[in-house]
Amino acid sequence: MLSGIHPILTGDLLAALDRLGHGDELVVADANFPAHRLGTLVLEAPGLTAPAVVAAIRTVVPLDRYEAESVVLMSGERSGGEPVQVELVDAAVVADHRVGELERFAFYERAASARIVVRTGELRPYGNLIMRKGVVGEYRSQGVAS
Repeated sequence: MLSGIHPILTGDLLAALDRLGHGDELVVADANFPAHRLGTLVLEAPGLTAPAVVAAIRTVVPLDRYEAESVVLMSGERSGGEPVQVELVDAAVVADHRVGELERFAFYERAASARIVVRTGELRPYGNLIMRKGVVGEYRSQGVAS
């Protein structure tokens, strides 16, 4: 374990996030998401909710603010979004105008081109989000680990 790194960000996940470049996409998915059929790197985060994983990832991954949406949700059945989707957007700390939405099968198609899928233990339907990595800014030291 490292000081200053969110404890959800285990070694494999942290390494995969480190390999993302500007504009690369990653998926945080619910437990029912067909992650392994996409043919991309799948990391498991059982027992964790999708919003908790998104919040942890956002501690080290900035969102892209240059083109299109920064975050994309899978369309739910309720107008205004499913409760889990509201939590996902809040966890991503993203402005509403930077959030897009795709119909289920279009979401699967786009997710297939993502570099990483993190499948969580989220059991609520539509607990899926695609985020696009932004530019990492200047390094700022947080001091010596305590």
